[in-house]
Amino acid sequence: MRHINLKKPGADVASYYKIYFQTGLIISLLAMITIFRVEFTIESKDVELSVRDELISIEEVVQTEQMNRPPPPPRPPVPVEVPNDMLVEEIELNLDASLDIDEAMELPANPPAPPSAKKQELPEEPEVFIAVEEMPELIGGLASIQRSVIYPEIAKKAGIEGRVFVQFIIDEKGNVVDPVVLRGIGGGCDEAALEAVRKAKFRPGKQRGRAVRVQYSIPIVFRLTAAEKKEMR
Repeated sequence: MRHINLKKPGADVASYYKIYFQTGLIISLLAMITIFRVEFTIESKDVELSVRDELISIEEVVQTEQMNRPPPPPRPPVPVEVPNDMLVEEIELNLDASLDIDEAMELPANPPAPPSAKKQELPEEPEVFIAVEEMPELIGGLASIQRSVIYPEIAKKAGIEGRVFVQFIIDEKGNVVDPVVLRGIGGGCDEAALEAVRKAKFRPGKQRGRAVRVQYSIPIVFRLTAAEKKEMR
């Protein structure tokens, strides 16, 4: 195939290359700007949506009541056949026994006398009052008991202080009976309080002019002196 040369002789194409390139680039940019500047509008048609109203009915579920039926009766036991070979022994009853009426029981002429039905009389404990018309009175006051209290050395060294509540009964003569500790502090103070209360003497309480037993309680105080506290330090 023969090559045809369309180039004009003496034409300088290289000198116009930059001009053609820049012109084409400018045209391309203008075309792109024009394309992006065009507003595209889309006609939207109103679409009507129709919702069909449907009536929804909810049926109420009725709760059925369950009957608690009694359990079925137990089945009757299955009868067991007794073999014919088994013989039941006959029991002979002796009905010829006779009662000898002639034999009489001989009772003694003088039967022993029954034991005495007398009950042993127990001594009745006198009634104890909690509150009476004339309450008992401590002779010498509470200070007389506090003076007779011996503070245990063990409690002093341990620094034990407090009150010991003692309950007891004052009899018709004004004596202290059955003292007990209701609330103690330990360290030998409880025993010392009981010992001091036993030495106390009261004027007995009276009810309707008669001396009676009265329940009573007092506190016994155990307190260290300032000098004893100083020695402990």
